[in-house]
Amino acid sequence: MARPPSAAPAGRPPADRPATVRQRSAPAARTSTGRVRPWARLGLRARVTVTFGLGALLLSTAMAAITYFTARQFFVRERDTAILRQAYVNASLARSTLRSPNVDVTQLLASLDTVPGSLSVLELHGQWYSTSISVGKDAIPGALRSLVVSGTPATQNFYLGTTPQLVVGLPVPSVDAAYFEVFSLDELERTLQILALALMGAALVTTIAGVITGRWAAGRALRPLADVSRAAQEIAGGGLDTRLTPADDPDLTPLARSFNEMADALQERIEREVRFTSDVSHELRSPLTTATTSLEVLEAHGDELPPRSRQALALLTTELRRFRRMVDDLLEISRMDTGTAELSLDEVEVGELMRQAAATAGASTVPLDIDPSVAGLRLSVDKRRIERVVANLVANADQYAGGVTRLAVEPAPGGVRLVVADHGPGVEAGERDRIFERFYRGHSAGSRGATEGSGLGLSLVAEHVRLHGGRVWMEDGPGGENRFVVELLAHDDDPAHSRSATQGDEGRPDARTVASPEAEAEADVPSGPTERGVGPGGRR
Repeated sequence: MARPPSAAPAGRPPADRPATVRQRSAPAARTSTGRVRPWARLGLRARVTVTFGLGALLLSTAMAAITYFTARQFFVRERDTAILRQAYVNASLARSTLRSPNVDVTQLLASLDTVPGSLSVLELHGQWYSTSISVGKDAIPGALRSLVVSGTPATQNFYLGTTPQLVVGLPVPSVDAAYFEVFSLDELERTLQILALALMGAALVTTIAGVITGRWAAGRALRPLADVSRAAQEIAGGGLDTRLTPADDPDLTPLARSFNEMADALQERIEREVRFTSDVSHELRSPLTTATTSLEVLEAHGDELPPRSRQALALLTTELRRFRRMVDDLLEISRMDTGTAELSLDEVEVGELMRQAAATAGASTVPLDIDPSVAGLRLSVDKRRIERVVANLVANADQYAGGVTRLAVEPAPGGVRLVVADHGPGVEAGERDRIFERFYRGHSAGSRGATEGSGLGLSLVAEHVRLHGGRVWMEDGPGGENRFVVELLAHDDDPAHSRSATQGDEGRPDARTVASPEAEAEADVPSGPTERGVGPGGRR
């Protein structure tokens, strides 16, 4: 549903700018005591899946229970009917046979047509006869035995050992006898157990099917939201021309339309702000040039001024130079934002590059450690921009950390790392990403004289490194060392350098590998100390 950006529009910020994104999340469901309910901790997909699973479980369990008890009632009723019919037939046959003289009772009981698992017991003139030694007078419950002998037909379920039994007792008063037939219910019990296991298995399979169906349905339902999320991430990463393709679903079309309208408004606003910054910066260059020239004239005759005037001239010169640096930085950033920043790539040896950058930054006496594994390695970089990166990091350490203590070139996966280290107070963990944001100066931001920086120094470091397809970060080193690490890829045919030459996959500005114009070179070379920001609470 999300359409990837086709080109970098004006006003697109870099894709991997370490900006802090503040998101307003929906409040979690809480109990009256303020605790988050366990259900609220689950994601929407998980909740839909669990709901489907529980629904399938409850439905299959209810259907299984209804089926089991209905079947059990049917089987038991059919079994009882058959048993009673068989018992009455056998009792009638015994009565007819007992009316004859000289009847062999044992042979009579053996000749009765009994079903498998049933045994006959006969009480005749106070004497008890049975077809099995294990089932006789004592096996029949006494209450039922007394009731039948007294002339009342009766049935009763009981257990003979561990086997369920049903006994049917029928009085035969015409021959002074009582007929009992004991039926084993073990087969019926096994049938019901098999039925219960089958229904439980069916319920389990139905529950699993419900979970799978719920997962699939949740995925289908949330797929448009996933597309919206990816599109939002593209926009947050700089792809301002990312839009949603309207779906055929009438319920999703308003969502896509509203999202695209919001993205259009956001892109227009950002482009307008970028154009405004660029226009203001350009308009300020002419009066700044005039003011600088005038100050140079005044400085040439500074010895003729009284002491207080010389002091005011010095303050004015410092502030004007600071203002000039800030305007130049804003022009450079605006070129990056509008996609007109250009790289002039040269193939250089990494050790020599670091030495030249250190000399440009006034750190030629700082120890330089070059790992043997990368000594002689050649990079394809814009030397002016890399020198500016090192200069900014060195000046940052000079202003807030007592100076650089070590420079290093270290190996990295697929590339090399340039390290600027110091032993200053460091930066709090929560600010290590934010110090690369524009105009962020940490705790010193509220104090006018706390720093000469405008909060653009480290932001420009990140922009220059990103144009080369690299990345920069701050980390702790051994022995309390603070390390600013610039990671660059080693080969000029690497995709990162392709991104520095053309529009990248992640919405980076278009940087064409041609020579920089004179105006850009002028804007990038500072007229005084390199721009810096953040004080002891976090530096910039």
